[in-house]
Amino acid sequence: MPLVRIDLNEGRSPEQVRGIADAIHDAIVAEYGIPDRDRFQIITEHTSGQIIAEDAGLGFERSDGVVMIQIFTQAGRTDAAKQSLYATIAERLNAIGVTGNDVFLGYVENGPQDWTFGFGRAQYLTGELGVPEAS
Repeated sequence: MPLVRIDLNEGRSPEQVRGIADAIHDAIVAEYGIPDRDRFQIITEHTSGQIIAEDAGLGFERSDGVVMIQIFTQAGRTDAAKQSLYATIAERLNAIGVTGNDVFLGYVENGPQDWTFGFGRAQYLTGELGVPEAS
């Protein structure tokens, strides 16, 4: 059950924004085998200058089309699984016009005790939801 935050600059159509969100979600479903409706995304559009994303010394430039992604999910997936996810997200975004230099992703892991889906209960701990297996 990843929670995905997507930050991007204003200027895209609603269909383009939804396409970005769909591409990211579809990659997670494909790579991690989560149910299609296990979808929790927060999309924030920013005015010009509110996203600063440089190259960390890698020698490339980002455009105003940068997409900043944060994935919050339970710990346990292998480094290889994460690498595969990153590659699939980049491929799917590239297919809709977001080039690799404009994709930045941070991955944050936590445990079943760190989630509540409502009603003030940690459903993974109470047994209302089964703890997902890492793939």
